[in-house]
Amino acid sequence: MTELRIKGRPGWTSRLPPSLAAFVTNPKGMAGVTILLAMILFSIFAPMFSEYNPHRRAGKPHVMPGYEHVLGTTRMGKDVFTQVAYGGRISLAVGFGAGIAAAVIGLGIGIAAGYFGGKIDDILTFFVNVVLVLPGLPLIIVIASLVDSAGPLVIGIVLALTGWGWPARTIRTQTLSLRTREFVLSAELMGEKKWRIIFKEIFPNMLSFFMGGLVLGTISAILAEAALSFIGLGDPNAVTWGTMLYWAQNNMALQVGAWWEIWPPAIAIMLTGAALVLVNFAVDEITNPQLKASRKIGRIKRFLKRRGRSADVF
Repeated sequence: MTELRIKGRPGWTSRLPPSLAAFVTNPKGMAGVTILLAMILFSIFAPMFSEYNPHRRAGKPHVMPGYEHVLGTTRMGKDVFTQVAYGGRISLAVGFGAGIAAAVIGLGIGIAAGYFGGKIDDILTFFVNVVLVLPGLPLIIVIASLVDSAGPLVIGIVLALTGWGWPARTIRTQTLSLRTREFVLSAELMGEKKWRIIFKEIFPNMLSFFMGGLVLGTISAILAEAALSFIGLGDPNAVTWGTMLYWAQNNMALQVGAWWEIWPPAIAIMLTGAALVLVNFAVDEITNPQLKASRKIGRIKRFLKRRGRSADVF
């Protein structure tokens, strides 16, 4: 076991459900969760980390990072550290709100279309195809031009309503293959109710696809909010990571060498995206038997090579 680098579960994880225990012992998953929790708690408890108001002047313009202002100040004298903390509230809320909504809608419609089939499948597939041809960003740009600026709530709603198409199509395809499997047919022959079959037999096999849609939807929503705010289509009075980049561009931060006005929100966006991707990798490894098998086979091959034995059997 030691030579194969296979670690036994710590004692406390034996009391957890198998899937949760596997996630807790997965380095990628725990690294992603740790980063996400740090970002969320940092934003929620922003007043505990900074005494300044993100909307008001806190010092002289373009002060470099130092003891008084950890990440410096903007051209308007606003504290960058404070804005990153408070800006995470809206950016993360838009990202997770739109990502979760799109993933849940896609999951429900995809499973319903794939499991029930017939006219229900035809109707739901029609709506999926309509949503797939609706571009989210251009639609937000049109709305922003009509209402002067699109606030974070409008951006989140539009991204949620236009982002569930691909998850729904993927989950529908998988459900079509699952509904003819032996365990589903056995449950139907035993007289199980359809809702119970969906939640107990089909949904657990969709967890990796659901998480994939959730992660991609959340990342897309955060980037979309940042991009729209950066080009001036968002609400300039709201403090988000995107509006921070927008004001940094307008204030010519790069031209005057005020790098601290750009890098903090950019790094915050990158860290959030990387954390979500790590969580997705972990869930995929846990729920996908082929990935788990390939990892174990790779360890066995390396073990046999160190022993000078052939690994051609794999």
